Amino acid sequence: MEGGFVLPALRDELIGVGGGRKLASYASAGVTSREMANQSTTSVPLEDELGDVLDKAMRRAGLTDESLAARTGVSAGRILDAIDYRSELTTDELRKLAAALALNEVGLCALAAASYPQPEIGPLPFCVWPLRMPHGIGVVNAYLIGECGSSHAVLFDTGAGLMALDAVWPSAITAVDAVFLTHIEAEHAGGLCDVVARFGVTSAFIPRGAVAPCGSALGEGEVKKFGPLEITAYTTPGHAAAHNCYVVRAPAARRGGSLLVSGDLVFAGSAGGGYFSHEQLRSNLRRVLGVVPPATVIAPGHGPLTTAENELRYNPFVV
Repeated sequence: MEGGFVLPALRDELIGVGGGRKLASYASAGVTSREMANQSTTSVPLEDELGDVLDKAMRRAGLTDESLAARTGVSAGRILDAIDYRSELTTDELRKLAAALALNEVGLCALAAASYPQPEIGPLPFCVWPLRMPHGIGVVNAYLIGECGSSHAVLFDTGAGLMALDAVWPSAITAVDAVFLTHIEAEHAGGLCDVVARFGVTSAFIPRGAVAPCGSALGEGEVKKFGPLEITAYTTPGHAAAHNCYVVRAPAARRGGSLLVSGDLVFAGSAGGGYFSHEQLRSNLRRVLGVVPPATVIAPGHGPLTTAENELRYNPFVV
């Protein structure tokens, strides 16, 4: 089946109970609809709210609440209230903050109004199983991607561990052909060796420069093929010193687009924290979003699916 998504119901996938069973029923029934994908993107909460974006942007700019207040005329108290999710900022204040922090004004105002645009997700020539797992106070995403109707798939990131994966694993998938990690953090890579052992995986890839057992280094422009899938690595340090994004295509398919597994480079409405390098994260964010076709679906490490076109237009960190 071409041009499809297989996505579970939101509530179960968020709490990690029953998501796998529902997902398996979708897959066995051959449900691969754009409508189902759209329902999931509009239901899954954004990873970051206004306060998170302001906090990340202030860290990137090296500004405190007092120094930002001095630049913008917005009081430090109102800035701190916004960071603490008690925002009553006016549109004029948001515009001043966006200018001072080099943020996309439209996207920042949309976040403040809890109306950040979430796009229609177009068809893909393969099926995608988002595995959404509770971690700490949030949710982390891993993804299975494979030919619709097949029991084989490729796994991108492995969550915090095998127990978390098991809670959301679709019973339709019984074989893992390869594993690709975006970066080495406990919430994204915790289950790597257990997945390798359980499924007898012989191809497990980590970003070049990362150190992890059970994984082989993969760098910029390297391509791997598994069944109909072609996977290209992009080296994208910034959030971490060693971080990859992966573009997934099915070159032989007659229709359908591509998918970018973005890890913690970009989220719908935000970006990862620049814990290694703010400047490298900013540069790679622009580079990768500019390289892929606009309709490319983005499967981020946290939050809902989005598209390259949507984030180029609205993401606060893309200016």
